[in-house]
Amino acid sequence: MKKLIINSSRSIEIFTQIQKCVQGELREDWGESVLTFDTTVGKGSLRTIGFNWGVSLIDCNITLTEEIELVFETQDLAPIEFIFISKGYFDYSENNTDSYTRLEQFQNTIISHKRDAEKTFLFPKNETLKVNFIRINRKEYLQKKNNNISQLNQLLVSLFNDSKGEATFKHGGSFSLRIADEIKLLNDVGSNSGMLRSLSLEGRLYLILSLQLLEHKNFEENMNLPEAISKEDILKIHKLTTYILEHISDNISIATLSGESGLSPKKLQLGFKILYSKTVNEYVRQLKLEISKDYLKNSDLSVSEIVYAIGIRSRSYFSKIFFEAYDILPTEYRKHLKNKNSSLN
Repeated sequence: MKKLIINSSRSIEIFTQIQKCVQGELREDWGESVLTFDTTVGKGSLRTIGFNWGVSLIDCNITLTEEIELVFETQDLAPIEFIFISKGYFDYSENNTDSYTRLEQFQNTIISHKRDAEKTFLFPKNETLKVNFIRINRKEYLQKKNNNISQLNQLLVSLFNDSKGEATFKHGGSFSLRIADEIKLLNDVGSNSGMLRSLSLEGRLYLILSLQLLEHKNFEENMNLPEAISKEDILKIHKLTTYILEHISDNISIATLSGESGLSPKKLQLGFKILYSKTVNEYVRQLKLEISKDYLKNSDLSVSEIVYAIGIRSRSYFSKIFFEAYDILPTEYRKHLKNKNSSLN
């Protein structure tokens, strides 16, 4: 096991110290710092970007060849960290104890440790880990106008107002595929540089943060996942979303999805309702509409061809549900896009 001591809570200083351990390349571009490595320690990339009011993002996509114990020894006021793992797992402990808490895939986690306490992350070997940390420096964030901290529940209000770092906080909440989907969109933000990229990342980041805060609120109000939905069920539903995307031109029925996943139709409906706030049919229809918008914008396919490509039964029905969703007909939407693009030339 390799042990690395971190003596700063600032993201860029953390990256500099990690770089020495993994012997990677650290570069900066448009306010983002990216550390990439492919060495005897493992391979992968870490990215950090800071925003106003003490909000920053760290995301990691790494596979290690040996366990790494990351120990934070700092007298800085610890940030509040909103953690979400899209793939893999790692362990967490406070005060250098042998008692670890496992942070799992798709689980919403919020932590903040005492000012004088050690924080330890134990990253496993031979396990691909994709994880996002949204970090909030509470002193800076409280200076933000209309920060609306008072609208949070009492636990989080006291945490944000703990300017001396006297309290420890750990929330291992419910599992969420909605947050996983939004993080995928965050990581897929295009290659635009400068202001466009920064605004896109910031917008996505705040949406994810709001979903994590909402999950915490629901968890505290005992609105978390019922016992009927297990982690294994969640993983099956997550796999189904890929199946739906790959078979979007088919007539996707609940019976088909039930057979593909091994989940009963009742459990399938319950899972989609909890994880996506939609029935199975609502989820499939929304995905078909989003794909159709992309076709209308980025392809030369006719509306009839698009209807066939997304597996809708008729052009008139497609126009009807498209209008209900977006308040514009498909043909008018494409015309609007063409007029908009021509005015920019």
